[in-house]
Amino acid sequence: MNTADEKAPRGAREQIKLAARRLFAERGVDGVSVREIVDASGQKNHGSVNYYFGTKEALVRELVADGARLIDDRRNAHLDRLERTGGPQTIRQVVEALVYPSIDLAEELGEESDTYLRFITLLGMSNRALFLEALEGRWNSGYLRCLDHLRRLMPDMPEPVKNQRFVFLGAYLNSVLSAREHALADRSRKHATWRSRQTLEHLIHTATMMLAAPAEAAYAAP
Repeated sequence: MNTADEKAPRGAREQIKLAARRLFAERGVDGVSVREIVDASGQKNHGSVNYYFGTKEALVRELVADGARLIDDRRNAHLDRLERTGGPQTIRQVVEALVYPSIDLAEELGEESDTYLRFITLLGMSNRALFLEALEGRWNSGYLRCLDHLRRLMPDMPEPVKNQRFVFLGAYLNSVLSAREHALADRSRKHATWRSRQTLEHLIHTATMMLAAPAEAAYAAP
C-alpha cells in the first residue's frame, strides 16, 4: 500500500522530457540524437519520441514552453505585487523580478536539479528562431513588462541605446545564472559561492549598474 510520501512513477512521456532537457542542457539540442534521448529515458521503443511528440523539434518546443510558462507566471505575480504598492520604483526592483522567478525551477518541473536555463541559453545561441517560435508570443509577457518598467526608470538615452543594454542584460543574466545552475547540479562539490544568497544579490547589483550607468559615450559624436 502506498504511503502519502511516496511519489507515483513518472510516465514514459515525462521520462522522455526529463532526459531530453538534461541532455540538451549539457550538449545543446544539435548535439543530442533522438536515439540518445530514448536510451537516457529508459524507453525500449526507439520510436517513443515520435510517438509522444511527433518530432524532436516538437519536443524542444514543449520543453521551452514548460519552463517559460512557469517563469512567466512567477514573474507576473512578482510584478503584480510590486505594482499594487506603486512599484517598481527602482531599476534594482525590476532586475530582481527578472532574476528570482527564473531560478530554482527543478521541483516544479519534476527534476532533481535545475537544467532549464542552460537548455534555453544553448538553444537561444544555436537556434533562436526555434526558441522564439516555442514561446508563441505568449510566455514572455512578464519579461516585456519588466522592459517597459526599465524604459521608464533608466537614465534618459536614445531608445536604440536602451535596447542594446537590454541585449547585454539578457546575455549577462543568462550566462551567469546558467553557470550557477551548472555548478549547483554538481553534487560532488559544495559550491559555497554559488549557493550563497549574496552571490545572487551581487549579480543583481552589477546588472543594475549596467542599466543605470550614464550613456553619453555610447552615442556621442566622434
